[in-house]
This record gives sequence, structure tokens and C-alpha cells, in this order.
Amino acid sequence: SRTSQEAGPSFLLNSAGHNWGGGSGQQVVTMVPDRSDTASLWLVREANDNPQCSPGEPIKCGTTIRLTHLETNKNLHTHHVRSALSGQQEISAFGENGEGDNADNWSVVCYGRADYWERGAVVKFKHIETNKYLSASSKIQFNERNCRNCPIMNNLEVAGSSKVDQHTNFKAELGVFLSK
Repeated sequence: SRTSQEAGPSFLLNSAGHNWGGGSGQQVVTMVPDRSDTASLWLVREANDNPQCSPGEPIKCGTTIRLTHLETNKNLHTHHVRSALSGQQEISAFGENGEGDNADNWSVVCYGRADYWERGAVVKFKHIETNKYLSASSKIQFNERNCRNCPIMNNLEVAGSSKVDQHTNFKAELGVFLSK
């Protein structure tokens, strides 16, 4: 599972199978405070239409990947649709049985001189088609004022941002990690 560094290590990238009521109507992706929620587990996979990668194969910085939500088998996705709260770019989960389209492709952007994405290291995810970065901020949260009685109350909005800042820092913290 992925955590947003700006939001704090207690928020995890999540998708619980609800669909956006507006925008794309696709599956909702947010950041949640519950570390025990299995809806926060994602599989790192090869890019759409690329040969399958080997389990445990190290991921080079700059590699194009997909993140597939384990419970719903949909891929982290974005497109030119405005996000619900911040008006940036909506992030959703899309596809069937792990198969979607090229809007599921993200580049792993590492810090410094790192050659590979390492567990616990801060990375950014840059969307290949739109050049937006996966982002989340503790200041942009679903609450009673903007989402009355909704199933994603107290979750943070995840959006595609053109700004590269602390809101675009993520790291892998929980899950099953394979290595060769």
C-alpha cells in the first residue's frame, strides 16, 4: 500500500469499490486513515500492453508501471476530468480484471541518485498521458460540508497535480514485498 508523506504516514492510498457520483463515474480512490483496511493494498504491475514482469523483479526508477487494486482488480487511473474537491485532475480506479488502458500507466520518479524504487523510499508517481503527479493533502478532506453522509467521510482527496511538492511524495510501507 502507498502512503502520502505530506498527509502523514497514517494515510493510505485506498479504493473501496464506491463510484464517483459525478465526474467520470469510475471507482473512487482516496487516502484513508485506517491502516488495517485491506482496501489499501495495491499490486505493482507492468505497464498496459507490456510483457508481464517477473515477481520480485526490482523496479528501476523511471519505469512505467500500473498499480492494480487487489480487492477490485481495477487500476489506478486518471484522465482530463476535474477532481471533486480541489478541481485538479480526478484519480479513479478503472478496468476489468486488471486490464484497462494506457491512462493506467504511471512512471516511478525516485529521489537523488537512486537507481531502483526501494521499500520505504519516497517516490513520486507521474502519469504518462497527462504528465500530472499523484497527490494528496491533509487540507483537502471529505467532510460534512462537502460530502454529507458520504461513504468516504474523513478520507483525503487524491488528485493529479501539475505541481511537484510535498503533496506528491509517496512511499510503500505495508504489504508483501518480494525480492530476487
